Amino acid sequence: MKSRHSLIRAVSSLLLAAAVLAGPHARAQAEKSPAAEKIIIDDEGFSLMHMMLLNAPGVEVLGVTSVSGNLWSPRGAAMQLRGLEVMGRTDVPVAQGAVYPLVNTEKGTERWEALYGKLTWKGAWMKQWAEPTQQSTPPYYGPNDLTDLPWGAPTTKASPEMAALFMIRMVHQYPGQITIVEGGPMTNLALAQRLDPEFAGLAKGLVYMGGSFNPHRVLDDRSAVEFAREFANSPRREFNIRFDPEAASIVSRAPWKKITVVPADPSTATQLSRKLLDRAAKAASPALGKLIAGLEPGFPLWDEIAAAVFLDPAIVTGKEDLYVDYDTQFGAAYGDTLSWREHYQPGLGEVKASVVLSVDPRKLEDLIVRVVAAK
Repeated sequence: MKSRHSLIRAVSSLLLAAAVLAGPHARAQAEKSPAAEKIIIDDEGFSLMHMMLLNAPGVEVLGVTSVSGNLWSPRGAAMQLRGLEVMGRTDVPVAQGAVYPLVNTEKGTERWEALYGKLTWKGAWMKQWAEPTQQSTPPYYGPNDLTDLPWGAPTTKASPEMAALFMIRMVHQYPGQITIVEGGPMTNLALAQRLDPEFAGLAKGLVYMGGSFNPHRVLDDRSAVEFAREFANSPRREFNIRFDPEAASIVSRAPWKKITVVPADPSTATQLSRKLLDRAAKAASPALGKLIAGLEPGFPLWDEIAAAVFLDPAIVTGKEDLYVDYDTQFGAAYGDTLSWREHYQPGLGEVKASVVLSVDPRKLEDLIVRVVAAK
């Protein structure tokens, strides 16, 4: 026990040193209201989810961290920095996270596709759609390629502290007070848990967008039909988990006080329509409104639901408590969602989670417009 406490003290000293390197951000955060809900946003880039949480009253964003998923982590961090600049929120630090998944690789995914069929979406590894698709074909970048950033290059710099270490430091600084809102693969969270077994238990909770249970298409337009390709014949597969299944499994078996899972299921009744973008852009400040108006329409509101569930759980119309884990065996079900009701779980450390199965789309849209509105 004595040697373990010595190790914790040594790690804490290193983390405090990193806080000094992080510059004035820590001092700025100390001046925030102690009554505010403290959160860390972990995601690939900078989206409407970030805008909601950064602008929401009563929420203190301690930091934004990047992880590879839809984008490579370095590119995501650059977009986060630029987004914060546009919002006038350079007081919020950005910590770059893991560039690669724990085990999964681009070449391994190509081999998997040769054995089991094409994936609908591959994120940073995506080169083309398998069939004609309304959404734009994503440009293919290398891990450290920062060319053609959508809002230009940032003038501010990311913290020298790695995302996993930043999150560990924060939960020790504010034990039991921080909710992590996760919108991408869970590589950073898994690394933090492996570095510090106390990490998850020191957080207030985790809200993440990921997993898929049994979604059904609700909307009838072309975008909804095309996005249904991802779950029509593979209802347990979802990209955030499939990109790094090992990380998702580690996180699912960590001792969180509370886990809220926002799977693909409730997103099928939602859409980032041009009408919604116009409403939100009009309500926001001119600078933020310009960012919102430039977003590509047609996508389900995946991450936005996660943010909204954190901000106002009353938007949830259906949920179930389940033990959740993810398949890490390299086979046809690699990355698929596993779930059990009470008494049926295997007992390998799975933590019971509150799984959001449906939301009220109108309340969701109204909440989005309300929280991005100019203060």
